[in-house]
Amino acid sequence: MSETELPLQDDDTEADVAQLDEDDRLKPEFVRAVLDAVYAGDAEGARALVEPLHPADIADLFELTPHEDRADLAKAITDLLDADVFAEMNDYVREDLIDALEPHEIADIAAELDTDDAVAIIEDMDVEDQREVLRALDPDDRAAIEEALSYPEESAGRLMQRELIAVPEHWSVGDTLDYLRLHEELTTDFWEIYVVDPGHKPVGTCKLSWILRTPRNIAISDVMQREQTLIPVDMDQEEVALRFQKYALISAAVVDLSGRLVGMITVDDVVHIIQQEAGEDILRLSGAGEGDINEPILLTVRTRITWLVVNLGTAILAASVVGLFQGEIGRFALLAVLMPIVSGMGGNAGTQTLAVVVRALATNQLTESNTIRMIVREFRIAAANGAMLGVLIGCGTWLIFGNPALALVIALAMIINNLVAGLAGVLVPVTLDRLDVDPAVSSAVFVTTMTDVMGFFSFLGLATLWGLGS
Repeated sequence: MSETELPLQDDDTEADVAQLDEDDRLKPEFVRAVLDAVYAGDAEGARALVEPLHPADIADLFELTPHEDRADLAKAITDLLDADVFAEMNDYVREDLIDALEPHEIADIAAELDTDDAVAIIEDMDVEDQREVLRALDPDDRAAIEEALSYPEESAGRLMQRELIAVPEHWSVGDTLDYLRLHEELTTDFWEIYVVDPGHKPVGTCKLSWILRTPRNIAISDVMQREQTLIPVDMDQEEVALRFQKYALISAAVVDLSGRLVGMITVDDVVHIIQQEAGEDILRLSGAGEGDINEPILLTVRTRITWLVVNLGTAILAASVVGLFQGEIGRFALLAVLMPIVSGMGGNAGTQTLAVVVRALATNQLTESNTIRMIVREFRIAAANGAMLGVLIGCGTWLIFGNPALALVIALAMIINNLVAGLAGVLVPVTLDRLDVDPAVSSAVFVTTMTDVMGFFSFLGLATLWGLGS
C-alpha cells in the first residue's frame, strides 16, 4: 500500500465517525441532515451525504425515515438504491419502496440479487405485480425465481441460492481450477465446491483451501470429503438453522426429492433465520405478533387484539373462581388483599418455566427421550421455590397481621400454585408440540389461566376449609 493512500483511508474513517455513533448506528443529526436536504429539494446534497454509507446503513436510513418521506428520499438517491440495499432492508420498509417502483425497475434489482434475496423481494407482492416483474426478467432468472416460489414459505427451497459451483467426480483438481478461471459467468461468492455424479446428485464437497493446496493431477474425488450434511428442499428454515448450528456448517447443499443438487444455503442466511426465529418465539409468547416497529398499525392492532380477547376470557374464568368464595371474602377482607400475591407469583413462576421449555423445544434440546426427566426436574425446582416463597410469605403475613392460620394458608397455597406452575410450564408446551401446534403461540394463555385459577382456588379454598371467614 502506498503512502499516498493513507490520507484517503483516514478521511474515510473520519467520515464514518461523522455518520455513525460508537454502536455503529446512524447518528440522529446525520439522519436529520439527509432529510433536510431532501425537504429542500437538494438531491445532490442528500446523495453526497449518503454515498459513503454501507448498503446496510442506507437500509437503516430508510427505516429511520418517516413512512411518508421514504418515497422522496428514494427519488433523491435513486442511483444508490442498488440490490445490496434492498437485500438489507426491513420487509415492511422494502414493501413501501417496491410499491413506488415500476415492475421493470424491480426486475432490474431482482436480476442483480442472489435467488434467495430476489425471492424475498417478490414473494410478498400481489399476484398480478409478481407476474409483471417475472415477465420483465430474463428467462433464466424467471425460471429460478418461479421454482423457488413453488416451495412452501420458510422452507429451504425459498432460502437457498441457485448460484453454486458443482463439478463431476471424474475431474482432476487441474480441470476444476481451469473451469473456475475460464468461465466468468460463474458465481464469485462461494466457500465450497460440490462434487456430483452423472445424475447430478452430490457425492462430496471440497473446500477451496484444499483445491488450492493440491497438485493439479490429483483427482477431485481423492480430495473431497464424502460425508456431508444435505438439506432437503422442503425442510423448514428453523430446522435448517439447527443443523448449521449443530454441525458448525459454513454452507450446505440442498437436494430435491430425488436427491439431485438444486442449490445451497450459506451461513449468512442462517444468521438471519436464527435472529428471526428467536425474535418470533419471544413475541409469540406475549401475543404481540411480529413486533416490528415498521408494521402497519392496523395489522398490529388486529394481531394483538386477538390474544387480548382470549386473555379477557381467561380472566373472566379466574374471576368466576373468586366469585365462588365471595361470602368468605366479604367476611374476611384480608383474603382479597392477599390472594393476588398467590396468583401473581404462580404466573411468574409458570412464565419462567415456559420460556425455558419453549426454547428447549425450539433448539431440539427437549425431545421425547428426555421429557420425563424435564418434568421431574421442573417439579423439583417448583417445589424448592414454592417452599422458600411459602415460608417467606407465611412469616411476613404472621408478622404483619398476627394471624398464624392465615399465614399457614397462604404458605400452603403458594407451594401448591408453584407446583402447578412448574408442571403447567412443561406439560402445556410439550402437549401442544406433540399436537403440531406452535407452543410459542398458545402456551402462555393456558399456563397463565391455570396458575390464576389454581392460585385463587387453593388460597380461597384452604381459607374456607380453615374457617377463616367464619
